[in-house]
Amino acid sequence: MSSDIPECLRELARIQAGVITTQQALDAGMTRATVKWQLRSSRWQQLRRGVYALFSGEPRREAVLWAAVLRGGPGAMLSHQTAAELARLTDRPSEALHLTLPASRRIMPVPGLVIHTSIYASQSRHPSLLPPRTRVEDTVLDLAHLAGTFDDACGWVTRACGRGLTTQERLRAGMAARGKMRWRESLTQVLADAAGGVHSVLEFRYYRDVERAHCLPRAVRQARVVQGRRTQYRDALYARYRVVVELDGRLAHPGDTRWRDIRRDNEAAADGGVTLRYGWSDVTANPCRTAGELARVLRQRGWAGLPQLCSAGCAVVSGRL
Repeated sequence: MSSDIPECLRELARIQAGVITTQQALDAGMTRATVKWQLRSSRWQQLRRGVYALFSGEPRREAVLWAAVLRGGPGAMLSHQTAAELARLTDRPSEALHLTLPASRRIMPVPGLVIHTSIYASQSRHPSLLPPRTRVEDTVLDLAHLAGTFDDACGWVTRACGRGLTTQERLRAGMAARGKMRWRESLTQVLADAAGGVHSVLEFRYYRDVERAHCLPRAVRQARVVQGRRTQYRDALYARYRVVVELDGRLAHPGDTRWRDIRRDNEAAADGGVTLRYGWSDVTANPCRTAGELARVLRQRGWAGLPQLCSAGCAVVSGRL
């Protein structure tokens, strides 16, 4: 039996990372018997039911993703964590592959695939990128909508904006176009803060629960500071009082990163400034105590105001102020 593959099928396979479907092979003029022979001779391999790779050996990630989309059928696109992987919104490949289909379509459960349906499928699909996937804005909003906590939802939004993958305006427009959107009101506030330079959940919680809740002066977010020939960015700069706040995430800085932070603090001190560093627990578990400490430093450096109580049990005001 001839092993020849029609040139039109070869061209399609090049576009699809070497992966085709049974129907595509038949449309190109091959017979079912020829397809079976290609498989028996190990020239091809089956990746999913009705989906084949025109090569032997371990398939690359792109081929695996194409196989998932082709198994999903017409209108299928990569979405959620899998689309986030392709957009560099997350740094780890998703174990399960997520597909979104038009709401009018249904398929039987497929091992290894998480199937979503959406009435917005046609609007959500990116117009040009392959393999087919949701737009960045829809990927972010899909993940935020399904997030188990507000912090997780906030993390998708701030990460997308902080990495320059989309804009606040596009995300707001995407939310406005959706009839249902979990965390809508809170995420609207996140997007307002993201426009001012909030790049992480921790930064958002700091500005909301420490600074704003206690009526402290407003910092310049992600402030650009030039030290000699180097340009650096401070999480929060109270320029009038020469106070910098740096926010460290859940994990401690390892090795050389720690020394880089110390050098930045030393440079600020040499210029007459002071740097305060706060971690996750300082901002989320003890925002009132953190606000009180920051207020004392600001007052020592010229701020004439007083922090305000954020609630009846707020402990921001103490005799040391």
